[in-house]
Amino acid sequence: MAVKRWIVGCALLFAGTVATVSLAFLVVNLTLERDGLPLGPLGRRVGLVEIIGDIDESDGVVEQLERMRRDASVRAVVLRLDSPGGGVAASQEIHEAVEKVRDEGKPVVASMGGVAASGAYYVACAADSIVSNPGTLTGSIGVIMSFPNTEELFRKVGLRFEVVKTGTFKDMGSLSRPMTAEERELLQTVLSNVYEQFVDVISEGRNLDREDILPYADGRIFSGDQARDYGFVDRLGDLNDAILLAAGMAGIPGRPTIVKKERRRVSLLDLFQQRLDLVPGLGDRGPRLEYRLR
Repeated sequence: MAVKRWIVGCALLFAGTVATVSLAFLVVNLTLERDGLPLGPLGRRVGLVEIIGDIDESDGVVEQLERMRRDASVRAVVLRLDSPGGGVAASQEIHEAVEKVRDEGKPVVASMGGVAASGAYYVACAADSIVSNPGTLTGSIGVIMSFPNTEELFRKVGLRFEVVKTGTFKDMGSLSRPMTAEERELLQTVLSNVYEQFVDVISEGRNLDREDILPYADGRIFSGDQARDYGFVDRLGDLNDAILLAAGMAGIPGRPTIVKKERRRVSLLDLFQQRLDLVPGLGDRGPRLEYRLR
């Protein structure tokens, strides 16, 4: 009888252990699926971070990059860029997050889609290698800030603004009057400084002399094929080529498991807001510095 009880006890203990492990595995699996991260062989994962559309904010992308930086099972990261760029600050924050992934010893490869211009190219310069389609629209290296001047419209409808300010430049960019020469000079100084930051990032990320960058850094666009000739990208290829390159750089044999977060569905309201923000002064963000293709 004692032997039977011992056998039954061992069987129950074994079954309980199996059930606990299975439950833990299920919880982890569900958590990964909830976050859009497929469960694959440990140590063979390549993270895929998509930057699609305007770069108006950085939080979501930075969060993904930080999670992949901390995940020991993710050994490399691919950035999929299909964007005309966007805000200066957002582009710089994503660039910094990519550098942190590289500092962790994980290779990063940028893959350019249909468009990877201005701020999107700024982000790509943080990668170890840039892969572009031959027909990718890239370049647009520069900074822009726009203000609408609705003075004539306000005059026609009889609308006047009374402004009380504490400094000469406090209402710079006002809708109700033209910009003064002093204001334009001040803004040009700011834009020139931010432009130099862009050129410095390209010089450092691409290992190019400034003199080799400046002829192409006047806002012009060029194809991925031209960008390779100019030294702005490393090779021509598609997303699959970029994934295999990243896997090879990380020492992953064969086809890696792709780890990515499911893209948030974009509503009609989101699309309308994005288009509205392209009209200076009409969006809810106000005038701002942009690395953007227009």
